[in-house]
Amino acid sequence: MGKRALILLGMGAGAIWALAAIPLARMASWQVNMPLTEALPFALLPGGVMLLLMIGRLAQRRFFDDRIIDGDAYPVGSAAEIDQRVLRNSVEQLMLCLLLWPFIGTVLGAGPILLLGASFGATRLLFWLGYHLSPPLRGFGFAAGFYPTITFLVFALIIAIEDGRFAVVMP
Repeated sequence: MGKRALILLGMGAGAIWALAAIPLARMASWQVNMPLTEALPFALLPGGVMLLLMIGRLAQRRFFDDRIIDGDAYPVGSAAEIDQRVLRNSVEQLMLCLLLWPFIGTVLGAGPILLLGASFGATRLLFWLGYHLSPPLRGFGFAAGFYPTITFLVFALIIAIEDGRFAVVMP
């Protein structure tokens, strides 16, 4: 199977993951009785822990490798450079989480946000492992971490519009 086909297969599986999250989020919203201000830090915790692990792994690699101990760039294609790519992409995605999850949680509730957080942490680990096994395998981890946020954002926007939260009132 070619690289693009493998990436596409992973992205398709990530889309299925995102769609499977919808009924799980509905169940979670019935089970979770927590204000959003308390849920959001818990939701962001798995992503933060993954960043901690990635940064720690890069520091460990740098400490034990004489070629990069002085802060030089990681050799292209090296395990350390792959870790750096994973870290950069994870920071980019966590920035989206920081900007979008508060809105999603305000509209959909704390349960879906907690589900997004747990899913994000797990799929970041899969993205990281997939990238090291074979770069095309990162497709699932990326898509399964990214698509649920987009899916829930769309639902939250639709609900907010239907509820009149974006209504323009003319004087």
